[in-house]
Parts: sequence; structure tokens; C-alpha cells
Amino acid sequence: MTAQEHSPGLMVQGFTAPLRLKDFKLIAFDMDSTLISIECIDEIADAVGRKAEVAAITEAAMRGEITDFKDSLRRRLALLKGVTLADMERVYTERLRINPGAAELIAACHKVGMKVLLVSGGFTFFADRVKARLSIDFARANQLDIAGGELTGGLVMQSWGDICDGAEKRRTLLEVASLLGIKPHECIAMGDGANDLPMMAAAGLSVAYHAKPKVREQAMVAIQQGGLDRLLEVLKP
Repeated sequence: MTAQEHSPGLMVQGFTAPLRLKDFKLIAFDMDSTLISIECIDEIADAVGRKAEVAAITEAAMRGEITDFKDSLRRRLALLKGVTLADMERVYTERLRINPGAAELIAACHKVGMKVLLVSGGFTFFADRVKARLSIDFARANQLDIAGGELTGGLVMQSWGDICDGAEKRRTLLEVASLLGIKPHECIAMGDGANDLPMMAAAGLSVAYHAKPKVREQAMVAIQQGGLDRLLEVLKP
């Protein structure tokens, strides 16, 4: 597809007909580096002096250079053993920031009757709080295993499984849509990394936000400058 610059830092490709926000009924967001400014797992690793090692794996996974997200996550989790809940709390209070335009875009979606889903390869410790802060309707993320106030390096099995990878993100989007009586073409999926591509491909509109090159190339809308609410320049309410 040939991309055209809609305005500085905003690329549109793959569709020509004007679309409106109210044409959609569900929007799904990735969390780390999309709704929030950090990769939580990298910042958690900093607490035990392993940020560089973990961040290198994260970057390779998000760029699509490591194709097995589950394996990459397990490798990173093993390096987090011994991180305390106090360390996690500091990451949340001192480092996690909501990205610009997130609240505005979500408010605009709710205003036209859309539902909002957060689906993350990150962790419920952060996702549940972000969900509450931004008035998000649904959230799915991985649950860290904790014993004696410290991370064990593993995850807790949930009703849907233990690791929310790209395939699970896609399945979650389609499952939530189906339960709400929403068709896939009425969904928007927004992310930045390679593990977001399956859900982006399943949605009627795919949006890359400050994304890795592989993701930017495949998305119908790519926001490369500014906040999340720049989507409203493409989709008028």
C-alpha cells in the first residue's frame, strides 16, 4: 500500500472513503508504549539492575525480530525474580505516565457510544490501574505470580490462559466484539509492536502509534508525531 501523509506525522494508507468515529463500536488499545509512555517490564527490571538485558529482548520482540513472544516474555520474567511489590509500586508512581491524547481519544469514543478495550502483553498490576484511570470498559493482561511480596519469575494461569501474546490479543478483540454483537469491521485496534499486528489485522481499522517500522508499514493509520487523539483528525466524531 502507498502511504499518504494526512498532515505532518500522520500517515494514512489503505482506504480513501471518509470514515467517522461513530462508524465504529469498539476500540482496542495495547498498553505499554501505546496508552502509557513506558515498557513496564523494562522499568521493573531496572529495580534489580537488569534493565539493559530485559530491554534488549523487549525491543527485539516488538520489532518482530523475536517471533515467539511467549518465549521472549518467559525469558524476561525469569530475570525479574526477586523484584518486590514496593519496587513495582515505585514504577507505577514514579515512571508510568499516560500518553498524550489518551484520555481525550477515549472520551471521544465513549461519547459516540463505543466500548473501549485494553489488551496487553504487560501486567494486571498496571493494566487494572490504567483501566480505572482512563474509564476503560474491559482489560486483559498477564498476572504476575507473587510469593512473600516478591515476584517469582512466573505468571498466574487465568481462565483464558497465562500469556497474552499476539494471538491472544486477536482472540480477545474478536471475543469481546462477538459478546457485544459487534462485527470485526466495526472495530479499531491500536498498537506499536509486532505482537499487536494480529489484532490490528482482524480489525476494520488498524492504527500504529509511534510504532516499530514493521507495524507502521502494515497499519492503515500511522501516528508518528503527537498524541493518541490525532486519530480524531482522520476519524471525525
